Amino acid sequence: MIKRGNHPNYALTYSVLTLAALTVIVPVLWMVSTSLKTMVEMFTIPPVWIPKVITWEAFSRIWVDYPFGGYFWNSLVVVASATLISLAFSALAGYGVSRFQFRGKGVFLTFLLITQMFPSIMLLIPYYKVMRTLGLINTYTGLTLAYVSFTIPFCSWMMLGYFQGIPKELDAAASIDGCGKFRTFAQILLPLTLPGLAATAIYSFLVGWNEYMFAMILTTSENMKTVPVGIGQLIGQYRIAWNDIMAVSLVASVPLTILFLFLQKYLVSSLTAGAVKQ
Repeated sequence: MIKRGNHPNYALTYSVLTLAALTVIVPVLWMVSTSLKTMVEMFTIPPVWIPKVITWEAFSRIWVDYPFGGYFWNSLVVVASATLISLAFSALAGYGVSRFQFRGKGVFLTFLLITQMFPSIMLLIPYYKVMRTLGLINTYTGLTLAYVSFTIPFCSWMMLGYFQGIPKELDAAASIDGCGKFRTFAQILLPLTLPGLAATAIYSFLVGWNEYMFAMILTTSENMKTVPVGIGQLIGQYRIAWNDIMAVSLVASVPLTILFLFLQKYLVSSLTAGAVKQ
């Protein structure tokens, strides 16, 4: 008899999982190693994993020699604003579509999906022309509106799945108790969708925090640039500051890592619940 732990399928599964884990962990370890190296050790052949001389100069330079403090603030303001707006609109959209019947409901949902079919590069010039016409270049508002337009369609579908999972009998019971539609939404149904709201928040935050192309085009002023744009500026024509890039990338990944560790179960469950069929 073959023991369960010795079954060939388990060995194959563990091997694949180990390989997948290594593809994630090894680059992170290399980032940490490079950020702590001197310029000489960075280009040593064969590569050195553990620096002989550990230096924190790269972490110091990103705050002293480069304005990454301002970049982090810009990213935080824009991404936090876009996340809150996306939460509000997607929750209302999910509630309205799940609870009310109206003409054009299917068209509306289809339109939300269609907006996700276009590649970002195709939308770049139209976005720029609109923002320039409205005078929103180099403003928090312009970049926030761009990020909101990226996240609301998908977030609305996520929230729709959650609201459809809530029995409509709760609405009827609330109505009998004298609650109006908005009060029912805000005080009864919305708290039940907290996992969906958490997943929507982390998704919106990830999209905005990592976005580079629109931030580069819509923020031409140095004091309005975001973290991804700042990282891109560390790549020069004749020199690439790899240790500085790795240092700022590690710092930039910390909030995302913390958020994901705390909310990953909500994110996975929301992606499953959001797969609804109309």
